[in-house]
Amino acid sequence: KMAASSLVGAIDAGTSSVRFTVFDNVGATVAFHQIEMPSIYPTAGWVEQDPTKIIELVDECFREVAAKLKAAGHAPNSVKAIGVTNQRETTIVWDRLTGLPLYNAIVWLDTRTAGTVERLIHSTPTNDKSALQRLCGLPLSTYFSAVKLRWMLDNVLAIKEEALAGRCMFGTVDSWLIYNLTGGAHSGVHVTDVTNASRTMLMNIHTLKWDPELYNFFGVPYAMLPRICSSSEIYGHVASGLFAGTPISGCLGDQQSALVGQLCLAKGDAKNTYGTGCFLLYNTGTKPIISRHGLLTTAAFKFGEAPCVYALEGAVAIAGAAVTWLRDNLGIISTPQEIETLAREVDETHGVYFVPAFSGLLAPYWRHDARGVICGLSQYTDRRHIARATLEAICYQTREVLEAMNKDCGIPLSSLRVDGGMTSNSLLMELQADLLGITVRRPNNIETTSFGAALAAGLAEGVGVYRLSVLQDSAGARIFAPKIAPDDRDERYAMWRKAVQRSFDWETDKPHAVTPTPVEEDEPTPELHARVAVSLLFAAGVATTAIWAFRKYHGE
Repeated sequence: KMAASSLVGAIDAGTSSVRFTVFDNVGATVAFHQIEMPSIYPTAGWVEQDPTKIIELVDECFREVAAKLKAAGHAPNSVKAIGVTNQRETTIVWDRLTGLPLYNAIVWLDTRTAGTVERLIHSTPTNDKSALQRLCGLPLSTYFSAVKLRWMLDNVLAIKEEALAGRCMFGTVDSWLIYNLTGGAHSGVHVTDVTNASRTMLMNIHTLKWDPELYNFFGVPYAMLPRICSSSEIYGHVASGLFAGTPISGCLGDQQSALVGQLCLAKGDAKNTYGTGCFLLYNTGTKPIISRHGLLTTAAFKFGEAPCVYALEGAVAIAGAAVTWLRDNLGIISTPQEIETLAREVDETHGVYFVPAFSGLLAPYWRHDARGVICGLSQYTDRRHIARATLEAICYQTREVLEAMNKDCGIPLSSLRVDGGMTSNSLLMELQADLLGITVRRPNNIETTSFGAALAAGLAEGVGVYRLSVLQDSAGARIFAPKIAPDDRDERYAMWRKAVQRSFDWETDKPHAVTPTPVEEDEPTPELHARVAVSLLFAAGVATTAIWAFRKYHGE
């Protein structure tokens, strides 16, 4: 019989926040702490984060949770293992000797590599973005780590030089965390797991090893790459601090972690996570299925020596990030929670459709040239309609992914499990059921991502806090059923698809400058004087016409 003091911790280093949660031996939350993770936007389409900040926030979460455990009567050594889950694809390169990052982390949302992607596509024998999909399960896209790493090797001098000297280490956020927690430059372990490795475009999806054809195609030195491990084994131990000596024994990319946390462990199980983006994963069993409809083939989890389980994934770049945009950029809402109240004030969008393609469109389109559009505006439209259209956009994007998944798998889902912070918005869940035409199942614990990492850590050989045979699927879930007529659902979806077409071909591959180009202070030329004079005459004419029209209208 397991002791009640056998606790397991989980680090969740996401795009918008870092948290540390401790669970008991039946999966109930004992303590947690969460801190917002800032992003850096050097120019349009570029998204970065400071790798050292990620470590700082994990340390702060450790301290806060240790204090809460103490207050609840638990010592830090009650935590028997720690798991890691993370934003995937985000790319970090650091110095092997100093352990310090050589550049900011390039976040998965970043689209600076559009030109790199085009050059890589043209270098394939078939001039096809799907040319490598047979090996890695992924299309060539700005989304994945190898493309970001190639950009770094081409454009960051320090990385270019140190790669030639054999001093560079590459990793996604999981690798960076485990390396630092286990001692960094002194004794840090350089590893990743199959789920994160499967998002780099460098791992062979069939062999679960770094593939020479892939890393040579991208020009990535093999010496930079971490060792690929399972999702559940002891990688190393925390080197210092309040949890020193605790084994780190679980590692999963965040969306795979949510799949595990929802206990979608059998073939045919599926879940959709609503966070910064939106990610639908369908468990396809122990054989990978290469999608023909714009989806991704990914490793779902691998527990120790057991066979790897695979999934099909549909990735949507912008979900909760659209709500944040309404708050931070437009000022339509003050808090993310306010959008539900605002959107409920109207019964429909009255023809407004919002395609939030801020950084292009991922599944099933894979169009990095797309950009956000709002269609169907009229004088009647106000912020309530835009708020509701934002929620509907998330639901429509999910339907597009689900339709592609049904085609690939051949067995349409009859119900969808959901999780993630946005699922606390009940209106969003009602709209999702309506626009999918199937039931939506929201568990009591909607933050399943952290529990997935904890479960992987607690299952590891040498830890043994959890056993799958005694864990049960979450009870007391709320079920949302569709309420609108099929014809209405399909008509609205057709209009959404029409709006999506409007978002295409907006962005070119022309790179954005990070800093303004200095202007030479030459003497003005006669041609410049002439252009300025013509411009001033035109402006004066416009102003005179405007004044005449104003006076005539007001009878002056």
